[in-house]
Amino acid sequence: MYRILKADMLASNIYRMDVEAPRVAKRALPGQFVIVKVDEYSERIPLTICDYDSEKGIVTIVFQPVGASTLRMTKLKTGDGFMDFVGPLGRPSDLTLENPEELKKKKIVFVGGGVGTAPVYPQLKWLHEHGVEADAIIGARNKDLIILEKEMSEVSNLYLTTDDGSYIRKGMGTDVLRDLVQNQGKKYDLCIAIGPMIMMKFVCLLTKELGIPTVVSMNPIMVDGTGMCGACRLVVGDEVKFACVDGPEFDGHKVDFDLAMKRMQMYRTEEGRKKLEYEEGDTHHGGCGLCGGEK
Repeated sequence: MYRILKADMLASNIYRMDVEAPRVAKRALPGQFVIVKVDEYSERIPLTICDYDSEKGIVTIVFQPVGASTLRMTKLKTGDGFMDFVGPLGRPSDLTLENPEELKKKKIVFVGGGVGTAPVYPQLKWLHEHGVEADAIIGARNKDLIILEKEMSEVSNLYLTTDDGSYIRKGMGTDVLRDLVQNQGKKYDLCIAIGPMIMMKFVCLLTKELGIPTVVSMNPIMVDGTGMCGACRLVVGDEVKFACVDGPEFDGHKVDFDLAMKRMQMYRTEEGRKKLEYEEGDTHHGGCGLCGGEK
């Protein structure tokens, strides 16, 4: 049993939990995820790691209920626990593999949307701890859905925006990025976008226009988390990739977002899943090979 040390609500229908998982916390890096399971009857849920403390053995997860199992998770409270808490899975952010001294020479901007703010935070925190300054643009539909504002402001130059203008400014994250580059003279060597698929698509269209290399995190399309279900199959350039075992980060300018979003819609029905499996044959599944976690 992996004990929940703290459970609270960050915003409307967005929940945060600190979980006691020493081995996961010891090995975790920004960009990776865990698979949680409440009990033997629940589904396996992949969730991006929002934060971790290797000394205290704590891993923080943030989630939004979308199905029966995540809805059950909202009922858990401090002192309850998960039957399974497996990780860290996936490949860590490429930033963690670079020399911090070289990163200090780069101008980096993050664009996060909705719950996608959660996986942005550990990357910004890692950069901040290594003396690297970065900008972060965080957007939400309205003020009530802004999360981690205080935490993000402590580790980045934070720009907030809301679709309805209820907080700070009105507009999309892309509007802020365009303004920073075209009107405020900002120059960026790298953009990292994490959030809903449609948001990442339009960020990439803009950054391609602006000539900014862009990395996207495709964790929104993960279902099983091991590559066995085929849900996170996508085309990057001319190659078939799987977000959970090959990613979740990819070159955003090479991702076929339209195909990925179409697959997401089809995958929601049993008939659609069978059709995709038939059409894609041996490339429908990605296989496993990166499983770690509490062993």
